[in-house]
Amino acid sequence: MRLVLPILCSLALAGCGASGSDGPVNVAIIGDSEELFQNGLRLATSAQHLRGATHEGLVSLDPVGQAVPAIAERWIITDDGKSYIFRLRDMEWPDGETLTAQQVRRLLLDKQRRLEGTTLGLDLAKISEVRAMTGRVIEIQLTAAMPEFLRLLAQPEMGFSNDGAGTGPMTMTRPKDSIIAQLRALPPEQRGFAAREDWEELAREVHVQALPAQQAVEAFGNGNADLILNGRLAHLPLADTGPLTRGTVRIDAAWGQFGLVFRTEEGLFASASLREALSMAIDRSDLMQSFNIGGWVPSDEIVPRSLWTEVEPQALEWADWPIARRHAAAAGRVAAWVSRTGERAEVSIGMPEGPGSEQLYREIEADFAAIGVQARMVPAGQSADLELHDRVARYASPRWYLNQFNCRIRSGPCSPAADELVAQSLVVNDPSEKTNLLAQAELELTDSHVFIAFGAPIRWSLVRSGVTGYQENRWGLHPLFPLSQPTI
Repeated sequence: MRLVLPILCSLALAGCGASGSDGPVNVAIIGDSEELFQNGLRLATSAQHLRGATHEGLVSLDPVGQAVPAIAERWIITDDGKSYIFRLRDMEWPDGETLTAQQVRRLLLDKQRRLEGTTLGLDLAKISEVRAMTGRVIEIQLTAAMPEFLRLLAQPEMGFSNDGAGTGPMTMTRPKDSIIAQLRALPPEQRGFAAREDWEELAREVHVQALPAQQAVEAFGNGNADLILNGRLAHLPLADTGPLTRGTVRIDAAWGQFGLVFRTEEGLFASASLREALSMAIDRSDLMQSFNIGGWVPSDEIVPRSLWTEVEPQALEWADWPIARRHAAAAGRVAAWVSRTGERAEVSIGMPEGPGSEQLYREIEADFAAIGVQARMVPAGQSADLELHDRVARYASPRWYLNQFNCRIRSGPCSPAADELVAQSLVVNDPSEKTNLLAQAELELTDSHVFIAFGAPIRWSLVRSGVTGYQENRWGLHPLFPLSQPTI
């Protein structure tokens, strides 16, 4: 279902971008300015966009988030779904060295090693072997079929570089002391395509910077930005700037997780029963009403129900109770804990700064107060008892959702039993057996109450009329290369 945010737009001002059709496309990605230029394999969203534009992998993402050819010009998948064979483009690294399958093999294995201990590393766990078959053919073997494997290979972190230089499809220059990355599309012949004489006239530069939300929205409003990316719920109220808005608010119907994750198992959070009481307190049907987002569906599930095919997830016992009954039951558990320990029932909640966070926090605070728990909001990343968990999925599989709470990568309550079931699923090729293992893993996590789910995450953009190459998608990443309007 498409999400719609009502907003007033001025028809008289629509399309009056700062760059015009011949100048650069000016993009602002909400975030810290230095995050845009991060190195390594743990990237902020802004750095993911830049990495995806300058460091292609075997495949890349198109504007709707589908995997398309990149370094690999084509591929085949064996009938059992366990082997992907890629034929590489006849292309060179920026220094003129020919790109070979042996180099790509080495780079892939290095990435897999360096990503150990991250959620993306867990996602890549199905890779069992990488072989360079000829100079331009590489095979990746999996422990079991993974229909979403190409989407995983298209992640920005899976892009390649040689001595620090990326594979394109764009090159970046950064003026001294500037926070702006200037991107220019590589000519077709440097990307393994036939040359075009009119390439210089076809492709526009794309100028990218990361800005705090307020500055990004102001830049859009005064015509200094054509596209704003990575808007989140924390800053959604800033997007509705009234009748002078030059453009449109676009909201992705994203897949992923949005809720509160427990960061401690001490005191009030020591038992699954008490953590469940906090989850029971949240009135999900009313939680997001003040944001006026049509189509957003609340959920108390770790994995979206739509991703299960042959199983019917077991609903929480209290899921259909009236909120008054849930509050009464949860308040009883909290009162018993207070009586037993003599401690006050308090909780700190880490949330990013922004008017949307404050708006959401007020709803959470009221629900917790209804069961006798006093809440306090603190900035994100300051060792709070609960932290806002706001992540867009990399691929559409229950395994991605379950991997977010793996004991190897998180602090706070987790479920070793769930992790073991997910690990068992990695070598199972029978779809029914695999689904049952993952469903059991979700049940283990649900019983452990490691997460208070709210529903799907919110991602929004501001898009000026006349910007081409942008489309809403479920993955929260909008490739920058299509904005340059190449025809190849």
